[in-house]
Amino acid sequence: MKVIEMPAEGDAVKAKLICAGVLISGCSSSQSALNPAGAGAEQIARLFWWMAGGATVIWLVMIALSIYALHLNPVAHHRQKSALFIIGGGAIAPTIILTVLLIYGLNLLPALLARPPAGTLQIEIEGYQWWWKVRYPTQSGKPVELANEIRLPRGEPVEFILTSNDVVHSFWIPSLGGKVDMIPGRTTRLTLHPTKTGHFRGACAEYCGASHAYMNFTVDVVEKEEFDEWLAQQSTDRITPQTVSAERGEALFLQTGCGACHTIRGTEADGKLGPDLTHLGSRSSLGADMFPNNRGNLQKWIAHVSALKPGVKMPAFRALKDDEYQTLSNYLEQLK
Repeated sequence: MKVIEMPAEGDAVKAKLICAGVLISGCSSSQSALNPAGAGAEQIARLFWWMAGGATVIWLVMIALSIYALHLNPVAHHRQKSALFIIGGGAIAPTIILTVLLIYGLNLLPALLARPPAGTLQIEIEGYQWWWKVRYPTQSGKPVELANEIRLPRGEPVEFILTSNDVVHSFWIPSLGGKVDMIPGRTTRLTLHPTKTGHFRGACAEYCGASHAYMNFTVDVVEKEEFDEWLAQQSTDRITPQTVSAERGEALFLQTGCGACHTIRGTEADGKLGPDLTHLGSRSSLGADMFPNNRGNLQKWIAHVSALKPGVKMPAFRALKDDEYQTLSNYLEQLK
C-alpha cells in the first residue's frame, strides 16, 4: 500500500500564503479591472469596492440574524420586537443598501457613455474569428492597419469604433474601461481615457467559436510624443530588402500566394482577408497574443497554423521546404 505523506503544518501555511499571493497578484495584472489605468476603469473599480462593501454589510447582518435566531429563547423573547428586528435586518436594511448602490451605479453611466470631444483620436476595430483588425487614421488619408496590437497616448481620450465581420464579439480592456459588444451589421462605440503608461491586455468577452479563448490583444499606453513617432513609423511602407536572402523571402512570399490574403505596403501584396504584415517584425506576439513573435514561432505558424489555433482560416503551407520556411520567416521577421 502506498503511503501518502501529509504536508507539515509549516508547509500548509506556506501553501495558503502562496494561494493568497496568487489571488492578490491577479488583482494587479495587466488584465485586471481592479488595476485601473484609465478614467473609466477607475470609476468601475470604485463601484466594485462599494458593491463589495455593501455585500459585506448585508452578509454580516444575515449572519447576525442567524446567530440571534439560533440562540433565541422561544419562551423569553418578545415576539413583536423579534419580528421588527428580523424585518428590519432581513428586508429593510438590504433594500436600503442595494438602492443606494443602484443609484450610485446609475450615476456613473452618463460619464462612461458620453461621446468624446471633437478632434479626439478615433481607432477602428473590426473583430474576426479569431483576431482583431486595428485601423488608425493618418494625415495622409491612408489609414494604418495593424493586427491584435493597439498603442494609445496617455492622458488623451480615444474613441474606438467597433464592428464585427462575422459573429458577435466583445471588446474589453479591463484595466482601461468597460466592454462593448461588436455586432455584425452594426457600429458600436467606446471611449477610453488612459491615465497611466504601461502594457495591458485585452480580450474578447463574448464566446465566438472554437478559438474564442485565443482571441486576445495587447495595449501599450505611451506618452504622446512616443505615440506620434510610432504612428509615423507605422505609416511608412515596408523596409526594402537589403540582402539577397530578404529579396528571396519577399519573392517567395509573393509566389506562394500569401499576398492574396495579406498586405505588405510597397509590394504587390494587397490582400484584405488576413492581417496587414507591413510591419509584422515590430509586433510583440503572433496569433492574437498566443506566442512571442520570433523566427521559430513564425516558422511553426506558417507550417502548422491549424494545429496551433483550431478553426483558423489561414491555410497551412506544408509543401514548402525547410530552407524556404527559414527564408520566409527571416523575411517576415525583418519587416519592422
